[in-house]
Amino acid sequence: MYSEFFTHLETVFIFNTVLCLLAGFIIGLERESRGKDAGISTHTLVIMGSMLFTFISAVVDPTSSSRIAAQVVTGIGFLGAGLILKDGTIVRNLTTAASLWFSAAIGMAIGFNLYIVATIATLVCLVATRIPHLYDRRSNASETTTHEKTSKQSK
Repeated sequence: MYSEFFTHLETVFIFNTVLCLLAGFIIGLERESRGKDAGISTHTLVIMGSMLFTFISAVVDPTSSSRIAAQVVTGIGFLGAGLILKDGTIVRNLTTAASLWFSAAIGMAIGFNLYIVATIATLVCLVATRIPHLYDRRSNASETTTHEKTSKQSK
């Protein structure tokens, strides 16, 4: 009965879709926790769309599957460029744009069935976007400690 509804292709597609949802949720949740414009929905849709274009490309023309997939890079670059805001010397949303571009690469990896690559890339994206904030916490903690020492010494 299962084989009547799903071929191997549909089974792979369903697995890819679940993996895209999971990766998009993980990356998007981190971005939303930072109050960024592109969050869970945006990252999930970028990963899913990239996977879909890559998957269809590989199925329709396996001899040149990179043709359509290569256009994903350009399209996502255009999307990311629309996010970047410059106000004088301050540039905002550059990391968010980069995370969308990176998410597209994750979607492409999933579309080409490179699951370990996609999983590692998702974790790398999560860690890379947290690194500056880990440094901020250490700086704030050392400032607090210094402030507490100064307060105690002045008493």
